[in-house]
Amino acid sequence: MTATAETAAGAFAARPGGSRQLAGTGTLLRFALRRDRVLIPVWVAVNALMVLSMPGTIKGLYGTAAERADLMRQMETNASLRALVGPLFDDSLGALTAWRVGLYAGALAAVMSLLIVVRHTRDEEESGRQEVVASGMVGRRAPLTAALLAAAVANAVLALLVFAGLAGQGTAGALALGLGIAGVGMLFATMAAIVAQLTESARLARGLTAAVLGGAFVLRAAGDSATDDGSSVLTWVSPLGWLENVRAFADERWWALLLIAGATVAQGAVAYGLAGRRDLGMSFLPTRPGPAAGRLRTAGALAWRLQRGSVLGWSIGFFAAGVVYGGMTEGAADLVGDNEQAREIIERMGGQAGLTDAFVSAMVGMLGLIAALYVVASVLRLGGEETSGRAEPVLAGAVGRLRWAAGHLVIAFGGAALIMLLAGLGFAAGYGQDFGAILGACLVQLPAVWVIGGAAVLLHGLLPRAAESGQIAADRGDPLRGGDATEIVER
Repeated sequence: MTATAETAAGAFAARPGGSRQLAGTGTLLRFALRRDRVLIPVWVAVNALMVLSMPGTIKGLYGTAAERADLMRQMETNASLRALVGPLFDDSLGALTAWRVGLYAGALAAVMSLLIVVRHTRDEEESGRQEVVASGMVGRRAPLTAALLAAAVANAVLALLVFAGLAGQGTAGALALGLGIAGVGMLFATMAAIVAQLTESARLARGLTAAVLGGAFVLRAAGDSATDDGSSVLTWVSPLGWLENVRAFADERWWALLLIAGATVAQGAVAYGLAGRRDLGMSFLPTRPGPAAGRLRTAGALAWRLQRGSVLGWSIGFFAAGVVYGGMTEGAADLVGDNEQAREIIERMGGQAGLTDAFVSAMVGMLGLIAALYVVASVLRLGGEETSGRAEPVLAGAVGRLRWAAGHLVIAFGGAALIMLLAGLGFAAGYGQDFGAILGACLVQLPAVWVIGGAAVLLHGLLPRAAESGQIAADRGDPLRGGDATEIVER
């Protein structure tokens, strides 16, 4: 260590405890926002556009007050659709917008936030970059603070866009909806911060937090299917139920926002407490070591060992989603009611009976899109194994590169077939009829899913050199990467 660095380290150690814990937070926040200069704007823009485009869509389908009032009456008796999108509290355009996309905007904000927090906490520790940064004038809790602030910036911009775009429907309702969506995002940001302290793997931290989000959606759906006013105990157990009960554009319940804020603050306090008691790179729940022989004699067995948890989680989720969507199918036709415009659309698709087919097709298509995410993530596991250094000792032995890659690709493409099969079984079980047709509709999505997976394999094979060049260029301008990481240490 140079004399200058020793002097700086001595001055740093002499600081009061509070400032020492957060030293370097501003610098780390700027670096985090720089690294996410594409990720955050894309997530925020997609979410905001989804919300802001809805009033025009709803006005086109339900243009008159009578049609909107009729829709509200139908929702009171349609438990299936309440489970999907929640209860409807008012028939104004603003209330219909909050009803139709509020829950999904909150869920997207939650996913964005957990990705940001895990990326700048556990991911940094796994890669070793955090160790370099922490060796300098950076406080113990500075990385966690910077990650949460980055998530707060993203959610604040999202809330501002929602408020500005919907203010014409009612200022109070737009503010309530924007704050509710951003609040749910920050709630799951602090939850991800806790999980990142508990686990050694960034992948596991993301998976566990996403599983909690999925559980929150299921609890909310179960509660809303039982009651038409969001008063079920199951609804109130779910953070998404709190967002729903803010009741934007329908006599807003501002105190429901306090539940979200209180839970966020409490979880943040827990995360900060854990961060102060944990050594860098360690976790409170260490990963269980796997077997070194026996079942792992082949590359395929190793790939299965690495990805079996992911396959199991996706399988359970797809089967549960199939059951839920199957149960909603019977009530799909009730949504049309006396709406002339909606009836014309349905008649062009095949009449009233065609509405059920259209609903099944739409839900199965959505499951196919999600399955494509699974196969891409599974294929990209190849790159993760290489960059982490875990593939090197495997390839150093008698295992060829193609054989090693084939093990992961079998899990990727075979797993996609498995989860779509389970989705079809769950859908058929929930619907209770047309077993063969529904199962076939799910399996027919596989070729498209596999094409996307094949494109991921092709890009993984063709672009590593270009990716490496881009990484070098990024390293020159990003002090968190490459040799320039010393800039933070010197500061």
